[in-house]
Parts: sequence; C-alpha cells; structure tokens
Amino acid sequence: MFGISIDQLLFIVKGAGWTLVLSAMGFVGGALIGLPLALARSRGGRALKAITGLYVQLVQGIPLPVIMFVAYFGISISGFDLPALVAAGLAMTAYAGAYLGEIWKGCIQAVPRTQWEAAECIALKPLQRVLYVILPQAARIAVAPTVGFLVQIIKNSSYAVVIGFFDLTYSARVVNNSTFRPFAVFTVAALIYFAICYPLSSLSYRLERRLARR
Repeated sequence: MFGISIDQLLFIVKGAGWTLVLSAMGFVGGALIGLPLALARSRGGRALKAITGLYVQLVQGIPLPVIMFVAYFGISISGFDLPALVAAGLAMTAYAGAYLGEIWKGCIQAVPRTQWEAAECIALKPLQRVLYVILPQAARIAVAPTVGFLVQIIKNSSYAVVIGFFDLTYSARVVNNSTFRPFAVFTVAALIYFAICYPLSSLSYRLERRLARR
C-alpha cells in the first residue's frame, strides 16, 4: 500500500492507538478541571472568577507545544522523571480544561434566567439548583460543542511529538525516515486521522442541527 509494508502500516496504526489513549487522558482530565472551572466562572465570586479567568487566559495564551515542553522538561528539573505519556497527558489536561471550562461556562449561562428563579422559588438549595435544574439543561446544550472540541483534542495531540511521545504523527515520522516516502507515509497518517475525526465531526454537526430544531 503506497509502497509501505504491512509491518510498517501496523506500526503506524499502533501509533494511532496511543493517539487515542492520549486524547482520552486529555479529555477526561480536562473534564474534571473544566466543570468546576465553568461553575466558578459562571456562578463564583469576584475573586474566584479572577483566579479562574487568569488560568484560562494563561493556558489559552501559551501554544500547546510550549505547554508540552514545560510539563516534560520543567517537572523533570524538579527531580521527577516523567514518562512522555504522563507529561503529554498533563499538558493536554491543562489545555482541555481551560477550553472545556469556557465552553461549559457559556452553556451554563445559556440556561434561561427564569430556570434559576424557578429553582429558587421551590426552595432548592444552591447546590441542588445547580445539580438538578441547571446542569441537566446545560448538558443538553453542551453535547454538540463538546464533541466538536474532542476533535480538536485528537488533532492537537499530535503536538506531543515534540517531547518524543509515540503517537500517530511520531510513528509516521519513524516510518518516513526508513522509507523516504513522505507523501505516501503522511497520506496514510492523514487518512487515519480523518477516519478518527470525521465521525465525531459529523456527530457534532447532527447534534447542533437537532438542538437548533428543538
């Protein structure tokens, strides 16, 4: 296939598997940071909003490859020898948390004010209002943009190659160095990325249309 042997193709596919692992780590870790961040940014006090806003601006203002370098080499300087997967996972978590927090903040704020007032009228406590009234409605709004951002996480995981993490991009580069067929090798890598991302992009588009109709 494209002048690439079966073994080399399987090597690239193995890298794609680690791309999915890293993407899952970044998404799950980002969600654990993003939800509290969204609540703090939308309903917290002035000081909490300022602190969380600073975190978001800091992460969004630094290129992801630089965050990868800081996570990998910066922590190593402190005496901790992190595997590339762990360092990349931490960087992806920080990156995804900042963006998911902003996405979900917007979804929480999109819930009509009357819903907050109705929850208050039936004597629900603040935490109960959020858990039982606001978050279920915000979750419906958040599904489509969250799935869309997951595609960005998968594609941006390729930046982990800068710290030597074995993923789809790294495995394609290794095969290219041994075959000297860059067009063929990276076409295969691009097709694999497309096969992973297109179903998610299509799902996000369908969910957005369904939400718009409702």
